[in-house]
Amino acid sequence: MQRVRDLEFFKQIREIREYEFGMFHFFDGLVTSEMNEGEIFNWTIAEKIIDVAYEVFGRDEPIAYISNRIHNYSVVPTDWLKFHKHRHQLEFYSIVAYDNSGLAIVVLERMFFRNKIRQFSNLENAIKWSLAKINEKN
Repeated sequence: MQRVRDLEFFKQIREIREYEFGMFHFFDGLVTSEMNEGEIFNWTIAEKIIDVAYEVFGRDEPIAYISNRIHNYSVVPTDWLKFHKHRHQLEFYSIVAYDNSGLAIVVLERMFFRNKIRQFSNLENAIKWSLAKINEKN
């Protein structure tokens, strides 16, 4: 299991936001999350992070999001419908899962997220892929 703060890439960080529900790291065009054990990632949490992402990046930059699932937590997959209803854009979304429970959530999320969800078992690979996609987009 890899944490963002333990990677060499961490030196490129622009901003960190820590909340009672988890930690969010903002890099150029990239957001990573590490939710706390037992939390429920829902629309209320998502709105907070979306607002911060717009504050850090602006509304016109492509954004990649990596969910680094170092803890077990729940996701409300139907809240992706609210994300799309509010016309938010997420260019690239990937999940780093280290066990079967993390992978099971991916199956549910794929039913509600309109774009492709990329799965990884290694955080560094997820970061490399995300940055390459952002660079292609720019």
